[in-house]
Amino acid sequence: MEQQSIFSNTLNQPLASRLRPETLDEFAGQKHLIGEGKILRKLIENDQITSLIFWGPPGVGKTTLARIIAKKTKSQFIDFSAVTSGIKEIKSVMLQAEENRKLGEKTIVFVDEIHRFNKAQQDAFLPFVEKGSIILIGATTENPSFEVNSALLSRSKVFVLQPLKQEELVELLKRAIKDKRGFGGSKINISDEMLNMIAVFANGDARNALSTLEIVILNSDIDENNEITVKTEILEQCISKKSLMYDKNGEEHYNIISALHKSMRNSDPDAAVYWLSRMLEAGEDPLYVARRVTRFAAEDIGLADPHALETAVAAYQACHFIGMPECSVHLAEAVIYMSLAPKSNAVYMAYESAKQDAIKQISEPVPLNIRNAPTKLMKELDYGKGYLYAHDFENKITNMQCLPDSLKGKEYYKPTEQGFETKYKAKLEQIKEIKSKIK
Repeated sequence: MEQQSIFSNTLNQPLASRLRPETLDEFAGQKHLIGEGKILRKLIENDQITSLIFWGPPGVGKTTLARIIAKKTKSQFIDFSAVTSGIKEIKSVMLQAEENRKLGEKTIVFVDEIHRFNKAQQDAFLPFVEKGSIILIGATTENPSFEVNSALLSRSKVFVLQPLKQEELVELLKRAIKDKRGFGGSKINISDEMLNMIAVFANGDARNALSTLEIVILNSDIDENNEITVKTEILEQCISKKSLMYDKNGEEHYNIISALHKSMRNSDPDAAVYWLSRMLEAGEDPLYVARRVTRFAAEDIGLADPHALETAVAAYQACHFIGMPECSVHLAEAVIYMSLAPKSNAVYMAYESAKQDAIKQISEPVPLNIRNAPTKLMKELDYGKGYLYAHDFENKITNMQCLPDSLKGKEYYKPTEQGFETKYKAKLEQIKEIKSKIK
């Protein structure tokens, strides 16, 4: 019965809910926004809050901060979920807010996951924001530049909330153990090393850190003195799989693939393998990664090392054949190869330059001398006239013009001095010299 009394409070509410901060001083992290003298803290303390967008990963305090603002500014607080609400619910809430305004009360409408609203739903807030019926605080894990309507975004101040630092999470965990709203009524034996392990596992997410601590404590043994001792084996079971910050459909997906690409481009195999592992361990499709590596082989290496493309394609095939987790080593081999290979973007630049001419120039007809002439009429129209068959000439080279007249002499491929491309540069110069001597 004694053991039940220790955990009776825990069974009612999750630890993260019980420990939700009620003041700015209790709030963990975000010192760049709510530290002494910082802009958001000043706006809150001076009751000068306007519509806001809080952008940040899960568990960094977006909802909590909105509730603190409502309490500090003595406003009505309406919690609104973009997942379960539509335009009908929005209008109903707005009518309530308008009534509050007439009574001289401010209304803060907090919209969690505002990025889930479509354009029409977001537009429904606009007239009420404009005339001051509500102060809108939206929370989003997605980049608001892409997910929030420009009209609504222009009327809101965006604040970026950061993942909590390891030391901030450890401090929060220690408070949870001592605070009467947490486990302050119990004697908890847990080492600083274990708290640091939980903080690392939580990956900047305060809610995750508190939930993990709660699970660890609830699954630990209680002795005859009513003391709870957390053992290493219990902790290791609870943090056996780290939840990586990665959204396959969101911005972090593009951030990390960009990090992989740029690490390989910068010839940094260690960074490349790290970003690769971040994607794969978070559940990314290995074939997607393999396709990106294949693109890199041509865009950033090209003919400086033609084997790079072969390696990338082989890695793609290996991923297709055996899948994860076995194919992780094939992708690791490929990204290390790309990182160490000589770099040249000459092939990429050649295509991009030619593409601009193809798009912007008048569509020039194919020169007659390099057209096929499969019919008598085509021959009579001089299709193929003047064609020079390279195999009939010394060195298999002619000085025949193959570009339209408007682009005569244009050079797209400009090889570098990197890797094999040195040989191709010399070969290209030799070809040009031979052509210049042909009458």
